[in-house]
Amino acid sequence: MEFTEWIRARSDEQLRELVSARPELITPVPAHLEGLAARAGSPSAIGRALDRLDRFTLAVVETLAVQDGPSPRETLADLVGRALAAGEPEPALGAALDRLRDLALVYGPDDALDLAPGVRKALDDPAGLGPPVADVFRHHPPEQLDEMADDIAPGTTGTGKERLAAALAEPAKLLEEVSGEARAALDQLAWGPATGRVPNARREVRVGSARSPIEQLLARGLLAATGEESVTLPREVGLHLRGGRVHRDLPAAPPALEGTARDQELADRTAAGQAFAFVRVVEELCERWSFEPPGVLRTGGLGVRDMKRLTTELDVPEWVAALAVEVAHAAGLVAQGGGVDGEWLPTTGYDLWRVRSTADRWVTLALTWLHMDRVPGLVGERDERDRPLNALHPDLRRTAAPVVRAAALGVLASAPGLAPSRASVLDRMAWQQPRRRGPLREQLVEFALREAEQVGVTGLGVLSGHGRALMASAGIGPGAEESTRTRAGKAAGSKGTKGAAAKAAVAVDPAAVLAPLLPEPVDHVLLQADLTAVAPGPLTSELNRWMTLAADVESKGGATVYRFSDASVRRALDAGQGADELLAALERHSATPVPQALSYLVADVARRHGRIRVGTAGAYIRCDDPALLDQITADRRSASLRLRRLAPTVIASRTSRAALVDSLRAMGYAPVAESLDGDVIVSRLDGRRSEGPAQTRSVPASNGLDPEVAAAAVRALRAGDAAHLARREPVAAPDGAIPRGPATSTITALQDAIKQGVRVWIGYLDSQGNATSRILEPARMEGGYLTAYDETRAAVHRFALHRITGVAGLS
Repeated sequence: MEFTEWIRARSDEQLRELVSARPELITPVPAHLEGLAARAGSPSAIGRALDRLDRFTLAVVETLAVQDGPSPRETLADLVGRALAAGEPEPALGAALDRLRDLALVYGPDDALDLAPGVRKALDDPAGLGPPVADVFRHHPPEQLDEMADDIAPGTTGTGKERLAAALAEPAKLLEEVSGEARAALDQLAWGPATGRVPNARREVRVGSARSPIEQLLARGLLAATGEESVTLPREVGLHLRGGRVHRDLPAAPPALEGTARDQELADRTAAGQAFAFVRVVEELCERWSFEPPGVLRTGGLGVRDMKRLTTELDVPEWVAALAVEVAHAAGLVAQGGGVDGEWLPTTGYDLWRVRSTADRWVTLALTWLHMDRVPGLVGERDERDRPLNALHPDLRRTAAPVVRAAALGVLASAPGLAPSRASVLDRMAWQQPRRRGPLREQLVEFALREAEQVGVTGLGVLSGHGRALMASAGIGPGAEESTRTRAGKAAGSKGTKGAAAKAAVAVDPAAVLAPLLPEPVDHVLLQADLTAVAPGPLTSELNRWMTLAADVESKGGATVYRFSDASVRRALDAGQGADELLAALERHSATPVPQALSYLVADVARRHGRIRVGTAGAYIRCDDPALLDQITADRRSASLRLRRLAPTVIASRTSRAALVDSLRAMGYAPVAESLDGDVIVSRLDGRRSEGPAQTRSVPASNGLDPEVAAAAVRALRAGDAAHLARREPVAAPDGAIPRGPATSTITALQDAIKQGVRVWIGYLDSQGNATSRILEPARMEGGYLTAYDETRAAVHRFALHRITGVAGLS
């Protein structure tokens, strides 16, 4: 059976499973099933499908690849059974064949299983075996092949290549003739790789003149030269050395996970605490960047100094700060904005995110982390040009990142209550996707496990309950593929079953699972006489923002300690709050009386606040107290400000207003900025936002196509295939003179043919003015053109009416 006919014979449900598992086959949707079969056999599509196979299923493909043609299932079961480390090939072989048929990598009945077109070419050295004899000796001179065949197969007939292939198909006798050293060299190549390096590999040597072990092998064709210094072991010889086995110690099941057993309830609570902490870190990050945004580097990204300062302010390791920055940016909470050079500012989306519940905010961040194609773990490392990789740098994108995260979490999901070791997770993933391996993949797995713990998806190394719900909502983890198939089947049903399919597709809301585990926020603090305030638990969002404004965080932990100071109180006053408002807020949110020392601090800072006014000249200082201005001009620290007394109450400066305000505050004064109208400029913490939305990249979910999209694609393929099969073959134009007639008669005849639905014979002038004749089925006329089915070309075409010379009827 041809592969295209096998595809055409698949049921609609099987085709939906195929396009759902391999969505690249319908991007865009082919015109018919023949086009789908051709695309399924393209090298890129086959490579993607092979990358999705586990080690055992890939071994089944490799076993079929070393066969010359279709193989019965019994033969395949025998070959696979020889390679199994333990147990029988069934039922693992049956499941593997079902999956390979679903992916259209294997087709045909059980008595003639074969690989889809192109699969053999896509496999480089399957199972570590070299190419067949016919391929490995393809470029050898014919006279050299004749000499080799005369030496090892005297008396046989045929070409040198044919005689050599026949002799090497049963190489037992040839292997007995070589020395022990030569046989040991072959044994080293038997289980792969099948290539080696030999000086002067293309030397001409005969069996009688061979001296060294390598020459003995080259003379008998047991090794074939593929380059000046490279040799390979022919596939037939390799299979004989393996005793007829294609693989050695093939595991039919994934390796068991090893690790530490944890209490699931404890893991869930731990993960919930991490989730809450991560949300607060992102919130604090956005709040700090609201009033003190860092600049954007010319090459893009966040500067090293800004990153270190942020790490200190958030009181977290640098990799955690980088993770928070990257997730906030990918979620659209921060973006590039500001002036010409650019600054990293919160977006208006942050204001919407901030007012949602903590559980909902975590779901947004966790889903963003799960699907984003950026790798925060690379921050601080260097690229191939030895340039540092900064946070938010464009070079942090890795397309494999979301796939590796999903695979790593899928491994954790398969072992509830177990915290597997990193090596165990890598071994399991190597079995699940053996073609996707390498140092970068191992590094991405390490990053994924570390970040999952920090984000709160896992706790104590165990996948949490809300983490499992998060994966289910994203279509990741055990059973996701089966769930997708089920939804696809239901989506293709009648309208009465669509509601049930949609209901079955709804996963548990991860926010609902997380919410009961989160700590209850408190709405009060404990003020103390040493100008500190203790938050006995996580504060509400609004109180946390207010405390961050009016005080500095001194320590974090089970209880957060805030300290009030001149600078922190002045920061609150700069934000537009008065002394009375500050004290009223402290009394409202404190479970203890406001200490006298704190009241005096607020009153003293408020009394001095704003006595000095700074405006724009370059800048100027205005104060109603001339003595205070005398004090400023006499201060040696003001020399760099280039001050000039304009009036008893006014001093001008060549520096900018912002620099002048900062300098005076560093000297111990409490100035405020004022506008050109003399009004005080209030700097609010949430006053700065990015002008536009964040430029985020949408990463598709890993659970394949939407079921309704897959069903629609299959319907389109069936309809296109029906039209493709119903196409008519071209017919010859009638003999005789080409029809000619007046233009008005031609138009009238075509209109009548359209109404009656009959065929006509026309004369037509092509673009070079050559007269031709066509047999048409006219469909419509509009805009000076006739649209018709051209039976002489077996296609639909548009014909310019002014080029039609005449119309004649057909009997």
